[in-house]
Amino acid sequence: MNKIRIGGVPEHFNLPIHLAIEEGEFEARGLDIEWTTFKGGTGQMTKALREDEIDVCILLTEGIISDIIKGNPSKIISVYVNTPLTWGVHTGINNELNSYEEIFDKTYAISRYGSGSHLMAIVDANSQGKTLKQEQFEIIKNLSGALDSLGSNSSDVFYWEKFTTKPYVDKGLLKRVGEYLTPWPCFVVAATDKILAEQPENIIRMLRTIHDSVDNFMQNDTTVHTVSERYKLEIEDVERWYYSTEWAMHGWVNDKMIKNVIYHLKLAGIIEKNREVPDLIWKR
Repeated sequence: MNKIRIGGVPEHFNLPIHLAIEEGEFEARGLDIEWTTFKGGTGQMTKALREDEIDVCILLTEGIISDIIKGNPSKIISVYVNTPLTWGVHTGINNELNSYEEIFDKTYAISRYGSGSHLMAIVDANSQGKTLKQEQFEIIKNLSGALDSLGSNSSDVFYWEKFTTKPYVDKGLLKRVGEYLTPWPCFVVAATDKILAEQPENIIRMLRTIHDSVDNFMQNDTTVHTVSERYKLEIEDVERWYYSTEWAMHGWVNDKMIKNVIYHLKLAGIIEKNREVPDLIWKR
């Protein structure tokens, strides 16, 4: 059986893939799927793709586009979630910071350079006419590191998916001072050039299985309760998330969407304006 190594963050967005693994949907198509959880987010996954530690990842659109342009030997093979991501803008519960308007000269906790928590902070600041400096960033590796850093006031600001962090807000461990909505579909599926050359038909089978699973996930009346139980989230929060999220059932990658992301990344200085853009999308 053909093995494909897939990775993603430990968040509710990836439950359709876990269910497909558990229910034998990949195996029925002759695929041996090995899942790896990346708590460090997009920056950790792009590194794993570069170093051939993983074949396929579910990761933030802006993160993989930026990294492919900077030399990652991978391609976007499908959109995974069509809707934008709602980023919560957080600070520590004892931090004097209480307003989104006050964040732009503060210290930012980021999982890694090139991660979503890093890129979105820059893009958001740029949209407000602000520029963040390199010395404003503190690497904290993951959500657990952010809780420690914000709790000790070592850093002041942290961007992370709103519903993933909400239990910590509800428990009084974090304060949410703002939100930021990405102006593009939030998650895509990316694969290394190596696996695309070696197993193109199996990658297509894998995508068909993922798209079938997300279709079932969106149609299943028990989904909200399943997500709530598995990820220890309040039913009301899962309902708000679920009914505002649309997964990609076919996964076609829109060239205009890619151009939108590149425009914003260049505007924010994350990609040099004269940087040559390689092929980003897998041509099946």
